[in-house]
Amino acid sequence: MRLWIALHLPRLPLEVFAPSWCTDSGSVVLDQERVLVASTCARDAGVQIGMRRGGVLMLLPDAQIHERELALEDGARQAVALTLLQYTPQVAEDEESTLIMDVGASLTLFGGIHALCARVRENVRALGFTVSLAASPTARGAWLLARANAGRAVRMESLVRRLDRLAVLLAPPARAYAAWFDGIGCTTLGELRRLPRPGLQRRCGGALLDLLDAAYGLAPELYEWIAPPETFHARLELFDRIDDAELLLAGARRLLLQLVGWLCGRQLAVERITLKLEHERGRVARPPTCIDVALAEPAWRDEHLVRLLKERLAKTVLDAPVIGLGLEAVQVQPMAPPSESLFPEPGGTEDDRMRMLELVAARLGADNVLQPLLKADYRPEQANAWVPVQHKVADKAREARMPPDVMALPRPTWLLAKPIALLMRNHRPFYGSPLRMTSNPERIEAGWWNGPQTRDYFIAEGQDHTLYWVYRERIGADDAEPRWFLHGLFG
Repeated sequence: MRLWIALHLPRLPLEVFAPSWCTDSGSVVLDQERVLVASTCARDAGVQIGMRRGGVLMLLPDAQIHERELALEDGARQAVALTLLQYTPQVAEDEESTLIMDVGASLTLFGGIHALCARVRENVRALGFTVSLAASPTARGAWLLARANAGRAVRMESLVRRLDRLAVLLAPPARAYAAWFDGIGCTTLGELRRLPRPGLQRRCGGALLDLLDAAYGLAPELYEWIAPPETFHARLELFDRIDDAELLLAGARRLLLQLVGWLCGRQLAVERITLKLEHERGRVARPPTCIDVALAEPAWRDEHLVRLLKERLAKTVLDAPVIGLGLEAVQVQPMAPPSESLFPEPGGTEDDRMRMLELVAARLGADNVLQPLLKADYRPEQANAWVPVQHKVADKAREARMPPDVMALPRPTWLLAKPIALLMRNHRPFYGSPLRMTSNPERIEAGWWNGPQTRDYFIAEGQDHTLYWVYRERIGADDAEPRWFLHGLFG
């Protein structure tokens, strides 16, 4: 089923200066010295659209007056479009601060049109913008419904009824002929459709009829889809100086939403990101504070990335106030295909476990959450290494490939970090009690390139029947008797 979602950003010229989450202190945007958009506080004070600067200051002396910045509006629309790419690759910019999405192929994946619209609305609000959202089987129909804030019309019959009730001046080509439509008593699109087409085309041109045909599903619609850039780097200018790192999470989430859309649009997963906290500029300029987040497993969803950044920001102490944020995808790789397993693994998937470990590492520190890394070395203390969880253990080319006969030999459950020298009593090693050797020796002779070791390993048993892994060093010329060491304990 073909279905389109249109998003209209009615307060975009204002919200590029004061996002929807900011405290309303009376903001106004002027275009050619006349009010284009006013905040709720300013409207309550009597400020009206089209009013001049002097009238605004007379009614609201403390008003924050901004000149319209088209470049900021273009950047904001691009940020919203980039975020929407996580739902469909077919996103296009339309006129009058409106975006169009073809979501017909995405409905099942995101739980239907109601759940999808709710997620889209939540994302746009998280970016700091007010949105009027509509859905319909045609792009132009959704555009008109969004402009009128008329809700969704999933079926064609419902769309026709809703469009017929909309004001005729919602169609941009009709606005130049507003007086003529008012003179003939034509106020809705339904009344406009009943007018003779040849006469309407001679009077108003073909653009108006083309819009009507596209909106009512009588003509094809073509759009140029937005292509995500080759690399990702997003920046956000904060609207106040922030001294507490935890308060930066809302701005960081805004950048992460754009990152997720970019990753989905490029079919990539991120392995490492860098959040830059920008400080003062000018004579007191300071280099930005960089927060690097390395992931054990590539990710492309914002929930996990937000949790990791939240933990890192909670432990960050700012040396200077932050005035801007920047986010960069430092290392990416192609997105992995979904699992082919018919039944889910008990206890969650491997990705779920890695996300849990990454969250624990972000909270406790990378050096406090370790994982084993097997290396191809006969020396036990070298073969059993522990590395941070972010270390790429999945590099099969560097993993150990020990001979099968070595892997079949007994090894202790617990290997001591440093061998313990054993006492000798009656020419026998002693550890709480005399130790009795219960196995034949296993000689390990390796490490000639960085400190050779020659040892004979035994399984020894104490009087309490505890099994130990001990070794005897080779006797040198100056040694009166061999030296014994405890290296591990069996379970």
